Amino acid sequence: MLRFGILSTAKIGRDAVVPALLDAENCVVSAVASRDHAKARAFADRFGVPHAFGSYDEMLASDTIDAVYIPLPTSQHVEWSIKAAEAGKHVLCEKPIALKASEIERLIAARDDNGVLISEAFMVTYAPVWHKVRELLKKGAIGDLKHVQGAFSYFNRDPDNMRNIPELGGGALPDIGVYPTIATRFATGQEPLRVQATVERDPDFGTDIYASVKAAFETFEMSFYISTQMAGRQLMVFHGTEGTIEVKSPFNADRWGAEEIELTNQKHNVSQIFRFPDSRQYRRQAEAFAKAAKGEAAEIVTLENSLLNQRFIDAIYRAGETDGWETV
Repeated sequence: MLRFGILSTAKIGRDAVVPALLDAENCVVSAVASRDHAKARAFADRFGVPHAFGSYDEMLASDTIDAVYIPLPTSQHVEWSIKAAEAGKHVLCEKPIALKASEIERLIAARDDNGVLISEAFMVTYAPVWHKVRELLKKGAIGDLKHVQGAFSYFNRDPDNMRNIPELGGGALPDIGVYPTIATRFATGQEPLRVQATVERDPDFGTDIYASVKAAFETFEMSFYISTQMAGRQLMVFHGTEGTIEVKSPFNADRWGAEEIELTNQKHNVSQIFRFPDSRQYRRQAEAFAKAAKGEAAEIVTLENSLLNQRFIDAIYRAGETDGWETV
């Protein structure tokens, strides 16, 4: 069993990841840390976790854990991932693990220097729906892929929410722009060559709140938009010469809606519907990470993969400033 320490009592950990760790076959939650010991103790009591620490450093120094899960604000991901690695702990860190590709290069160095595993928590890459999309594309279910279309949006103008605070790493691209990019790269196995984008920022917050992106890959094009100030929407469509693959709930499995894939033919007649009623993508993520940390064969999100995805996001920001094509 891989013994996890939870570095903070953040909502994503409390609501999604910690329950998944407790449900996983090869993981156990041994400790939680908060800068407020009372919060750590309450969190630990809620989930039956034996150890509660009043500081992050104290937990990292403890021999009660083998790995940490980090759901801190984005601006602190790199700092605490490196500190955890230097303490000899494996690291599963929430996305985005960094805000620039150069920061991920620092993480790669820390991983290699300390002989630990560091992985970005892109739960979608563990979801059965995305493995099915990859399988369908690989076997040519829609012929030659020509275009990928995506959308991810929600409405949030809360000034106290970290997504609207630049100093904490807020912004639409770091928060949700990373999903269409990682999902497309995962499903197709291809990397973007160049991008063109419009990026808008909130005049009060200073964070990016909207992006419309066009990306050229080797054999297909991609277009997607994201926003933190539009009505909610999630959609991914893969359009080929012989049909389409539409992913109905591509990112927030079960919470957004039924997790389904609709496969259509050339005449847009539905040929097959694939349903995934029990995705458990967070549990699958935890189990794969634990296997990899133990040296067993498992497909996880490597830092090299994260580096490529962040270079995509970095290029989108550059394209938004220049109004021209940017090489990824």
